[in-house]
Amino acid sequence: MAVAEAVTPARSDARRNRDALVVAARELFAADGVTVPAREVARRAGVGVGTLYRHFPAREDLVDAVLEDAFQELIAIAEDSLAESDAWRGFTRYIESALVLYGRNRGLKQTAEIGTYGLERVQAMRARIKPLTKRIVARAKAEGGLRPDFKVLDIGVILSASDRASELAGDDKAGRRYLGFVLDGLRSAA
Repeated sequence: MAVAEAVTPARSDARRNRDALVVAARELFAADGVTVPAREVARRAGVGVGTLYRHFPAREDLVDAVLEDAFQELIAIAEDSLAESDAWRGFTRYIESALVLYGRNRGLKQTAEIGTYGLERVQAMRARIKPLTKRIVARAKAEGGLRPDFKVLDIGVILSASDRASELAGDDKAGRRYLGFVLDGLRSAA
């Protein structure tokens, strides 16, 4: 019985350390992107780098653990956009909400746009979001609200450009204003 009690605290310490690493990485990835040094994540979590690597042997493992919630939020945004009765409103809602989410989370932006970070969970999230965005675009085109030459890949370009406008101006409103210009230009003449 004494052996079982000695093992339990180590497991709870390990769980606590893992949770601290995920929280620290979530904050750092959101602010600075997924390329934050492992040493900085460990320092913020109050653990050693060895502890980080015991829990997350590769950066991609940590990215998966941290960004799953953010991808779930993006998927929920896409599903809500598809539920919108007006396809154009659903399309613009998706773009506007994704821009806000990307602005809050640089790590999500990097993994969604670049596609080089993350392993199984992030790949699975990408696989889930792709058909939703295709449906959002196809629906907006079919109802005549969105220009017929728009491509799903244009979403990433719009989000990047709008986010960059915010960065250059040092103001989130600049990105939203820029997005408004772009969305006005995407509206079908029909």
